[in-house]
Amino acid sequence: MTLKLRSAGTSDRGLIRSGNQDALHAGSWLVAVADGMGGMAAGDLASAIAIEAVAPLDVATPEDALVAALQSGIQLATNRIRQAVAEDPQRQGMGTTLTALLFARTGSCLALAHVGDSRAYLFREGVLKQITRDDTFVQMLVDQGLITPDQAGSHPRRAVVTQALQGDEVSPTYATMVPRAGDRWLLCSDGLSNVVRAETLSEVLAGHPDREACTRALIDLALRAGGPDNITVVVADVADEP
Repeated sequence: MTLKLRSAGTSDRGLIRSGNQDALHAGSWLVAVADGMGGMAAGDLASAIAIEAVAPLDVATPEDALVAALQSGIQLATNRIRQAVAEDPQRQGMGTTLTALLFARTGSCLALAHVGDSRAYLFREGVLKQITRDDTFVQMLVDQGLITPDQAGSHPRRAVVTQALQGDEVSPTYATMVPRAGDRWLLCSDGLSNVVRAETLSEVLAGHPDREACTRALIDLALRAGGPDNITVVVADVADEP
């Protein structure tokens, strides 16, 4: 038996925004979420560029090449965003978050790349753990002990990111992990994580075995909480299959 990745993704504009600046990829080897910023057209473009740059990584990749593949995808996204800004100076300041998970062809390893405040959570044996660390001003305050995580959720500057893909050099976080059968991954934009508590996320992930239904249930919760931002959700299960 070999571990396989099975995924589903959904995105919603939310109830306030006039457009959707998020983008996603939900494949057999790669899942990714990007949340664009910097004005409507530019935000749309930046997140689309990021997802288009990493989407070709959705192939069977050797485990020792996972991180290098993600690094090359992020470098390509950075170069393309820089080029897009050069072509139209009005795009100056556009950028996007990117959180991506790449599964090895053997099923024995996965790699995660992260920049910005879109999140990756691992739901394993009934316990939800946030794997990524937000690149945000309020997370810096939390790390310094100046505010609590609960205070961060309502802080007026909670949307200020300290890192994003904007055409400049960045320092993404990379990590590798050993997957287990039964693992469930949740990748999401802050349109979900800012308005739905982790305890509720855990309940929904546990209560909806069908991935498509799970993504819809999570988006519905964010909408019921006011839907102040675009909401993007990818649910990926690690399955033990022949």
